Amino acid sequence: MSSEILLILVAALLLDRVVGDPDWLWSRLPHPVVFFGKAIAVFDGALNRHESLGAGALKIRGILTIGVLLLASVLAGSILHRLFSVMAPIGYLLEAVVVAVFLAQKSLGDHVRRVAEGLRLGGLEGGRNAVSMIVGRDPKTLDAPAVCRAAIESLAENFSDGVVAPAFWYAVAGLPGLLAYKMLNTANSMIGHKSPKYLNFGWASARLDDVANLPAARLSVLLIAAGAWLHRGRPAAADAIGVAFRDHGLHRSPNSGWPEAAMAGALDLQLAGPRVYGGVMVSEPMINGPGRAVAESEDIDAGIAVFYGACSAMTLAVLLIAMI
Repeated sequence: MSSEILLILVAALLLDRVVGDPDWLWSRLPHPVVFFGKAIAVFDGALNRHESLGAGALKIRGILTIGVLLLASVLAGSILHRLFSVMAPIGYLLEAVVVAVFLAQKSLGDHVRRVAEGLRLGGLEGGRNAVSMIVGRDPKTLDAPAVCRAAIESLAENFSDGVVAPAFWYAVAGLPGLLAYKMLNTANSMIGHKSPKYLNFGWASARLDDVANLPAARLSVLLIAAGAWLHRGRPAAADAIGVAFRDHGLHRSPNSGWPEAAMAGALDLQLAGPRVYGGVMVSEPMINGPGRAVAESEDIDAGIAVFYGACSAMTLAVLLIAMI
């Protein structure tokens, strides 16, 4: 975790905060994650022959798949870092741009804000249409408070794995660590779910993704608490930490429960609970049961303020560590 890496990370965080993922760029060029997805799809099509292989063989093939993909990502990151190193000082700027591409501060905030705007301008259907872009659950099953909760839950969960985790792995292992994490995260989203097709083939990707996100999920609690302190005061910060430690285990994910519970405490709001994915009801208890039961569009705005406060706290913390 060198000062050079940390200062590049600060620059990348600031760049992503201001510029984000501009549509004019990514409508003309494929995002790097698209290439990750294509590589994963090649292995999936070639090796995931579940109709002719047993569970053990599929697990082995899945382990080999994610192993090769991670090794390729580390190699690509190492080559890029060496290239940027010999181009200093402009290479530092180029590396910051690459890191910023894999962060999601502004894009996440913008997508979640559109849900609040959709509810205010287009009513329930406007909110459902906007939230369908960021969550996997069936929007037709959501009333207005559920739309608000879904947006806030997505904001908290993606803060952890879309902002904190890539920043953490870049700080720890540079570009090789960042690219490996993004490859793993992409693989988990594509083949890591528990459908019959991927239950065994995606097992290794899902388990490794849980491990890789473990540090960021815990760090996100402190950052959300810092954001709550900045925008809602000390009691909200204390509630964020208290609810996170009390209720994180109520979530089905070993990691997502931490940031979601922290955000629930920060906003004094109930989150999670029963919901429908692919026509199947997922029954879970409410996180922060003593909190307010009815979420409104103003709660989304409050959540975004806490989120950006948390992002600012992380950037400042990285800068201070770099200067020590």
